[in-house]
Amino acid sequence: MSWPELALALCAAALAASVWRNWRDRREFRRLRRWATQPRLDDPPEARGSWGRVFDALHRHRRAALRRERRLAELIVRSRRGAQALPYGVALLDREFRLDWCNTAAREHLGLDPEHDRGQPVVNFVRVPAFVEYLRAGDFAQQVRVPASGHPPRLLALQIVPFGDEENLLLSHDVTGAERLDAMRRDFVANVSHELRTPLTVLAGFLETIQDLKLDAARVRDYLGLMAPQAERMKRLIEDLLTLSALEHATAPPPLERVALRALLERVRAEAELLSGGRHRISLEIAGAHDLLGAETELASAFINLASNAVRYTPAGGEIRMAWRSGGQLADGGGQFSVEDTGIGIEAEHLPRLTERFYRVDRSRSRETGGTGLGLSIVKHVLARHQATLAIESVLGQGSRFAAHFPASRLVPALQKATDVEGVTGGPGFPRSG
Repeated sequence: MSWPELALALCAAALAASVWRNWRDRREFRRLRRWATQPRLDDPPEARGSWGRVFDALHRHRRAALRRERRLAELIVRSRRGAQALPYGVALLDREFRLDWCNTAAREHLGLDPEHDRGQPVVNFVRVPAFVEYLRAGDFAQQVRVPASGHPPRLLALQIVPFGDEENLLLSHDVTGAERLDAMRRDFVANVSHELRTPLTVLAGFLETIQDLKLDAARVRDYLGLMAPQAERMKRLIEDLLTLSALEHATAPPPLERVALRALLERVRAEAELLSGGRHRISLEIAGAHDLLGAETELASAFINLASNAVRYTPAGGEIRMAWRSGGQLADGGGQFSVEDTGIGIEAEHLPRLTERFYRVDRSRSRETGGTGLGLSIVKHVLARHQATLAIESVLGQGSRFAAHFPASRLVPALQKATDVEGVTGGPGFPRSG
C-alpha cells in the first residue's frame, strides 16, 4: 500500500472513530438527560470509559445527597416530635405571620388546624385586640396575656420569637393556674395585713393613751385588759399561719404513731367547753374500739378547730354534738369524727370555698367570734396528710355538720375498751351517715 493510500486509510479510520465517539457521546448524553429528568431519580445508568467515570461520580454524589436528605428528614421528624412533646404551644409562622405548622398544644390553645389553616394569618385565629396590637408594635421582648375560648375560661401567655430567614415562632403557655396562684398570694397578703391591722391599731391607740395621759392604776389595768384580747388574737393568727405553712410545705408523710383516740377526744371536748364557757350543751359519743395512726399534734389541731368553729358559730343555749364511729359502725370499716351544731348554718353557695384560707361567709361576725379564718384550711391539710376527707353539710338557720372520714388503714385496735361517754342519737337536722 502506497503512502497516499495509507494516509487515506488512516484519515478514514480517524473519521470513523470520531463519528463513533460522537454517536456514543450523544447516546450517553441522552441517557444522562433522561436519567436526570426523571420525577424520582434511581441509580445512574451503567457506562464504560470516561462516561462510566462520570456516571460513577454522579452515583456517589447521589448516594451522598440521599444520605443528607435522610438525615435532614430524620432531624425534621425528631424536631417536630420534640415540639409535639412540649407542654407549650409552638406554631411556625412566616414573615407575614401566616401559619405554616403547629404542635398539638398550639392546636388546643389557639384552636388551630395545621392542614386546613395553613397559610392563614394568625390574627384570623387570635382576634384579641391586645395580641393584634402586640403584632403591630413589633416589640416581642415580652409576652402578652390573652383570654382563651372554651370552658372553663383560660388565660394564655403568647410570645413571638423571630428566627432564621424572617421566620417566627409563636409560643403559647397556659398560665391560668399561675395567675390563680398569684391572685391567691395577693389575697393572702392583703388578708393577713387586714387581720393584723385592727389589733395593732387598738394596741397602738391604748399604748399612746397610757404614755401621753396620767392615768390612775385602775384605768391602766382596764386598758391593759382591753389590750390583752387583741394581743391574743394576733398570737393565734401567727400560730395558725405557722401551722398552715408547716403543713403546706411538709414533704415527709406524718409519722405512723398510735394516737390514743379516747384521750384525744376528751381533750377536744375540754377545749370546746373552755371556749364555750358554759353557754352551750356539749356532748361526746365514742362508738368503736379503735385508735388512729398518724401525727397526734396535727390530728388534735384539726379536731379542735372543728369543735371551736362549732362553738363560735352556735348561739348561746345551742347544742354541739361530737362523735367518733369506727370499724363496724361504718360501711367501709373506716373511722369518722363528726361535729354537729345547732348554729347559724351556712348557705350552700359558700360550702365549696369554706376550706380556703381567710374565706369567711360573714367577715364582721368572724371578727366578733375571734376566728382567724385559717381553721378549716388547717383541717383540710391535716386530713389530706392522713388520707382522710372532710364532708360538710349545713342548713341555713338550723346548723352544720362537719365529718372527717379516715380510711380503715389508719385504724388500729384501741389499747383499752371504748365505751360511750354520752349517748347521743340523731342530730340537729342531719341524718346519721356512715
